[in-house]
Amino acid sequence: MVLIDASRYAASHQEQVMEAIQQHLLLVSVPLGFALLIGGYGGWRCVCWSRQHSTTLPLVLLNVFNGLRVIPSLAILFLLIPILGLTFQAAAFALWLLAIPPILLATEVGFRTVPASAREVGLAMGMTRWQLFSQVDLPLALPVILSGIKTATLEVIASATLAAFIGAGGLGSFITLGFALNEPAILLVGAIPVAGLALLAEGLLNRLQQFLRLHA
Repeated sequence: MVLIDASRYAASHQEQVMEAIQQHLLLVSVPLGFALLIGGYGGWRCVCWSRQHSTTLPLVLLNVFNGLRVIPSLAILFLLIPILGLTFQAAAFALWLLAIPPILLATEVGFRTVPASAREVGLAMGMTRWQLFSQVDLPLALPVILSGIKTATLEVIASATLAAFIGAGGLGSFITLGFALNEPAILLVGAIPVAGLALLAEGLLNRLQQFLRLHA
């Protein structure tokens, strides 16, 4: 009965539902994009620094970002309100902080666990630094990196619903409205698409991860 009511509500509010889905996808894609750039580069640089200098600085950096994972996203969101206000930027920044640690840590582990023998063979073949990175390091590290990307993606998709608390939109707006009105049907209009997006993302990334492991 609740599902029928939810489908009726969604059908009668198609424009708002589609707008919320677009806002939610934007809330997911922007933080993830920046997290991929910074977390991916940071993880790779940590390994390079460890190989050339010492492991102290990379270890401190990794521990700092890993510590961010224990801070609830909602707490970060409310801490940013005095600085960024009730804006999309505040929600995106909080989600970016949430997405960086799993990507950074997985990238560092991925590159660190590349067999030294594989790199030595590449150097013996006369590969340049870029060739060694693109043809040896990255292909072998990518399956591990993808596990971090998958974790970050699922966390951001779920946590993006919190953006509704500061009026940044997304599918969380239906969830908060459903709670406020004590209407489970309206709540499901937001919750079901979020679950669907998470399952779709997990399925696609799992397939990609399996493909890369088979062809690594």
